[in-house]
Amino acid sequence: MTTIIDQNRGQRPRHPEKSHRPDNVPPRKPDWIRVKAPSGRGFLRTREIVREHGLHTVCEEAGCPNIGECWDQAHATMMIMGDTCTRACGFCNVRTGLPGALDPHEPENVARAVQKLGLKHVVITSVDRDDLDDGGAQHFALTVRWLRELAPDTTVEILTPDFLRKPGAVETVMQAPPDVFNHNLETVPRLYLGIRPGARYYASLRLLDRVKDIDPDAFTKSGLMVGLGESREEVMQVMDDLRTARVDFLTIGQYLQPSRKHAAVHRFVPPEEFAGLEATARAKGFLMVSASPLTRSSYHAGEDFARLRAARRADGQ
Repeated sequence: MTTIIDQNRGQRPRHPEKSHRPDNVPPRKPDWIRVKAPSGRGFLRTREIVREHGLHTVCEEAGCPNIGECWDQAHATMMIMGDTCTRACGFCNVRTGLPGALDPHEPENVARAVQKLGLKHVVITSVDRDDLDDGGAQHFALTVRWLRELAPDTTVEILTPDFLRKPGAVETVMQAPPDVFNHNLETVPRLYLGIRPGARYYASLRLLDRVKDIDPDAFTKSGLMVGLGESREEVMQVMDDLRTARVDFLTIGQYLQPSRKHAAVHRFVPPEEFAGLEATARAKGFLMVSASPLTRSSYHAGEDFARLRAARRADGQ
């Protein structure tokens, strides 16, 4: 279903910078991309716990198609540092604007919610906070430390911004440290100006490579969307770039257009093409690959992390 971004319960538009853009009418979704509406006791309980602790989730803010399945199993991806992003990416449905001050209690509240949900693996992501001197790196580190304190048996995956022009940010985060460091490239370099206008492709690659410099044994992960007009050759080059940056785990999923004002879906990639991309990525040396129309960075992240660890042991690393 398409979200109309200018109708926001009487509040200001979620994406004021997109309001005057011409409409991109999305094509009809094929059968393989359709999902059931959220329902069930597990879903309602997860929502209740998230609300109780005053938290935001990327599942809701980004309109993830897997929210029903994941929340029914108590798998929620926590989004820290508020619900308003300082950037205006062409693909993203998270609110754009000037964020408020950081909530000093949020790291503890995230950990208490994870403890109550009984998660074996949790993904922590955030909005971009270019307004902060460290881009929110210390807030990430505090959240990981609270999770270690209150949910010591839970493995922690962080999905971070690029911390562009924030010296020392990745070092601060890695002092915590997380079990998985994830940063998504999202698309091919040619499309960055329209899809990730505030980001720089090679800065994101350097960020991932820097994690390996700090800790060669760290698990690193990145993700791509397809269906934005990229060529297969461009996707192959991104895979090679990620392997050069020593990234362990690659996710590839279909881009879904949040509204008519967002970047257009150029095509829906069929499942057999995803299977081919997965086979190619594995051949290039990724320890773990997840590629399907509904794959997202945090989709089945716990099960995938277990497979990733097993793959490293089998590989003798």
